[in-house]
Amino acid sequence: MQEYVARIVSGIGVADVVDVLIVAFVIYKILEFIRETRAEQLVKGLLVLAVAAFISGEFHLYTLNWIMRGAMTLGVIALVVVFQPELRRGLEYMGRSKIVKVPFAYLDKEKAKDLTAKFVRAVDYFSANKIGALIILERQTAFNDIVETGTIVNAEVSTEILQNVFYEGAPLHDGAVIIRGDKIFAAGCVLPLTHNNTLDKDLGTRHRAGIGITENSDAIAIIVSEESGIISIAEDGKLTRFLDIKAVEKTLLDIYLGNRGAEKVPTIKRLLGRDRNASK
Repeated sequence: MQEYVARIVSGIGVADVVDVLIVAFVIYKILEFIRETRAEQLVKGLLVLAVAAFISGEFHLYTLNWIMRGAMTLGVIALVVVFQPELRRGLEYMGRSKIVKVPFAYLDKEKAKDLTAKFVRAVDYFSANKIGALIILERQTAFNDIVETGTIVNAEVSTEILQNVFYEGAPLHDGAVIIRGDKIFAAGCVLPLTHNNTLDKDLGTRHRAGIGITENSDAIAIIVSEESGIISIAEDGKLTRFLDIKAVEKTLLDIYLGNRGAEKVPTIKRLLGRDRNASK
């Protein structure tokens, strides 16, 4: 037995190890991607068909084996057709990998902190006054098709403009605002809704739109509930609720600064405090 194992080990080269590691990594990423999605259920069904086809072949159940093999073929086609959004998301995810990623919205520290302070003041105002808001921060994935559903603004980001856009009764308040770099690029935009059926039934269209746009892109969605004033952030199709202003601030600093100064949060707090004192 030891001699047999030794022969197998001696026949394994560096290329074989690399080959196995690459295949294992690819399988792991595929499983990670389909986990907790609709595609997971279809993959489980295909595995059941594969096991049934194998067993029927071993026991010479030719008719059942033929049916199982045909069903597996149809299942693969269904995987491509029915789950096209998931496949598209997977390809977009690979396209956004660090290997091909380009710098996003590079801003100097002072500009980034000033921009963050404006968002923080606006979100704080929306939450305190229970004003519904949906702000989308565009990153690597461009939303030119989404922009066409709204009105192009192309204005410098300011707390006052954001407050006016989402003011109840304003023409564009029901749609989403698209932020491109340091600009309010468009407002009143219509976003695709998520197809996730496991979400809390209390979540309305605004939250489902915020989740939906992040399922198919690398965008960040900041959402304020009109009913409760609760602040949420959606990223990669996942929604994080019950956030405070500090969490929003940190998220924005991480986006615009990364590791280039996000630790200097007190500067933003001073800007926020100064704005509140000026308004008194």
